[in-house]
Amino acid sequence: MNLELDQDGHLVDYTIWNEEVAQLLANSLDLDLTPWHFEILQAVRQFYQQFGHSPATRPLIKFLMKTVSADINNAMLQEKFNTGLVARHLSRLAGVPKPANCL
Repeated sequence: MNLELDQDGHLVDYTIWNEEVAQLLANSLDLDLTPWHFEILQAVRQFYQQFGHSPATRPLIKFLMKTVSADINNAMLQEKFNTGLVARHLSRLAGVPKPANCL
């Protein structure tokens, strides 16, 4: 599958996203996505569709605590997604644009 990505590695067209696309993107983090990962990524997509922009880390974690599990925190997301750049990489894996405040 040939994905069209922008200069930051995000999908150019977020509507083509599916679980196969997410796994292809996750390969760069040496990450095998599980149903739990997909639940988180679907919530990131829901945030994007609801608010019209990709979430920064703090609003993302608050949103995930409300919509997925109250137990979610930054350290957990860093560990489970093999990254210190939570908002950036979760947005990338969810197929939505890079958050505006990320380098």
